[in-house]
Amino acid sequence: MPSFPIVDSHVHLYDPAQLRYSWLKRVPQIDRRYDLADFDRCRGEVAVDKIVFAEVWVDPGLHLEEAAWVQKLADADPRLRGMVAHAPLEKGAAVAADLEKLQAFPILRGIRRLIEIEADPSFCLEPGFLEGVRLLPRYGLTFDICVKHWAMAFALELVRRCPDVQFVLDHIGKPGIRQGLREPWWSQIKELARMPNVVVKISGVITEADHARWTKDEVVPYVAHVLDCFGFARCMYGSDWTVSELTHTYPQWVAILDEVIHGCSEAEARQLYRGTAERVYRV
Repeated sequence: MPSFPIVDSHVHLYDPAQLRYSWLKRVPQIDRRYDLADFDRCRGEVAVDKIVFAEVWVDPGLHLEEAAWVQKLADADPRLRGMVAHAPLEKGAAVAADLEKLQAFPILRGIRRLIEIEADPSFCLEPGFLEGVRLLPRYGLTFDICVKHWAMAFALELVRRCPDVQFVLDHIGKPGIRQGLREPWWSQIKELARMPNVVVKISGVITEADHARWTKDEVVPYVAHVLDCFGFARCMYGSDWTVSELTHTYPQWVAILDEVIHGCSEAEARQLYRGTAERVYRV
């Protein structure tokens, strides 16, 4: 385990009794309230002193209510320093009204509008969506890209078309670990790393393997490849808790990353576990 507290750049918190999350009905194992007390129980002995909340695919029209609920949690727990909220960027210029309202929440740091849930990932290249994404720098906000490996080509093009936006690739682009696939994801990660306005979350990797039979040896090469391509200064640790609970414990993921970076300097480890998230999300 790291000898210092870490920054978790990707934590999901939610309460189905407060807001509606239709997708949770398909995942009954985690279909209940999860708050920071649950997080503390699950993280075990891993010390975490800063947390960034990631939006949880709340039902349409409830994104402002979700942000307000999370801000209340942050007001009660100073570890919750950042929020990546949902905004309907496909509205184009009209999304400015949503972004203005989200400015009311002090922990707002970025926006995520899920792409992976769309049947056609070219959705993210529609004129309205691009217009919405290009508004984000005006508000000092990042954009989290969440796509499956088969849609990485669209993520690449999105980044090319929005050079002034700071992008964060969630879950290393969700490679096809379960199917044993490397290409074209392997080459696309190299290509994405050549774009200076992208950083990557080392998160949500094990859930792309077989949930019941995954092995560490399956997962490690994908993580190592991302670190090789982006370097420590452009990679940040994330747990993807609570989704991570479907496949592994919180300490297991930290132990795997520790093994991947064995032999690195303490400065590099601090960059992965703290520095990149602190810089990008300003926490």
